[in-house]
Amino acid sequence: MSEISNETRFLHAIEMGLGAWQFGDRVFWSFGQTHNDADIRAAFETSLEAGIRFVDTAEVYGMGQSERLLGSMLKTADQPVLVASKFFPYPWRVHRWFMKYALLNSLERLGLERVDLYQIHWPHVFVTPEKLMGWMAELVQQGIVRTVGVSNFGPSQTVRAYTTLARQGIPLASNQVAYSLLNRSIEKNGLLERCRELGIRVIAYSPIAQGLLTGKYSPEKLPPGPRAINAAATLGRIQPLLKLMTKIGQDCGGKSNAQVALNWCICKGTMPIPGAKNAEQAQQNAGALGWKLTEEQVQALDEASDEVVK
Repeated sequence: MSEISNETRFLHAIEMGLGAWQFGDRVFWSFGQTHNDADIRAAFETSLEAGIRFVDTAEVYGMGQSERLLGSMLKTADQPVLVASKFFPYPWRVHRWFMKYALLNSLERLGLERVDLYQIHWPHVFVTPEKLMGWMAELVQQGIVRTVGVSNFGPSQTVRAYTTLARQGIPLASNQVAYSLLNRSIEKNGLLERCRELGIRVIAYSPIAQGLLTGKYSPEKLPPGPRAINAAATLGRIQPLLKLMTKIGQDCGGKSNAQVALNWCICKGTMPIPGAKNAEQAQQNAGALGWKLTEEQVQALDEASDEVVK
């Protein structure tokens, strides 16, 4: 693995963060129906008390509401919090000023002077990774971005981003991608290994597969909202994996399926960022820390995953 730079060392020291997609999102996460401002604040404070002090948001989560809610909570936080946000590459955003304008708006909503990690949410349709990283480098040089990350970048796009930044002496800190026992594409396509080699932190979003790995849903009891689409077929197929997770959790002292799923991500060298709608979910997430699955248990989960995910 490449030597980890001083700028990005803090990311490699964090085992798990908190995803803030649920903060204010009414369409996918039913904010205002299944949870509210008070629930979100309780989830945030519970996470901080459990030692989780990295929060990931984005300008498009709740159309800015996630950043606003997080910003209001940061004002009263009694502990330092590392904040990550993202630039969304709308097709018309083809000039560097769009990125700086988007960042300044995010900083205003967050109540911050700079963001610890700023990420490209998806590869841009019209703008190359090289040009995007050039824009990012300018923001770092202006002191309003601490470290640079990407999200949903494939292996070749990641290398191009890494190389472009390296020419200016700036490390590519992270690549945030979907990763769970139900989505191991970054293992199959070589991205996980390439990031290890280059010292890029892999941040795993949807690490419990948007709730499908928790064990609380079944083909007869589907998750609410858009998550129910195709969930019945998936839940029917993954029952053997869920049963194994339950057994392993019992063997590890009564850990839940969600905690097993998160710990598996950590054992794979990634940083999971599960979301939390309330204090109870935040406490559950924190229970994934402070212990480790054995190599044999990780292998058994890998094999069970391969059997149900084709």
